[in-house]
Amino acid sequence: MSKSENTLIGIIIGTAIGATLGVLFAPDKGTNTRQRIADEAIAAKDKIADTAHDLKDNVVNTVSNKKQTLDEEVETLMSNASYKAEDVIEILEKKLKNLKEKNKKMQKTV
Repeated sequence: MSKSENTLIGIIIGTAIGATLGVLFAPDKGTNTRQRIADEAIAAKDKIADTAHDLKDNVVNTVSNKKQTLDEEVETLMSNASYKAEDVIEILEKKLKNLKEKNKKMQKTV
């Protein structure tokens, strides 16, 4: 998790705890206090669910982007390797041709 995501979660949880404590210590009827606590709990649950959903989306997007980048890098690497293999084959073919020519000259002189 990133630093900003941790901060956001801390703020949400701190707000929920602060609101709950404020309701508990406020002078009001028990039924009103219980209703406020229930309302605050629902609001906190919704905020946490939204934060979890946002975090999940961020993780999915990050993984998707990293996968795409990795796929592109592998594709580039494979393409480069293919060109390098072709270059090596051409060089080896030229050397083989030169060796055959030298071998023919040596056979003529013998």
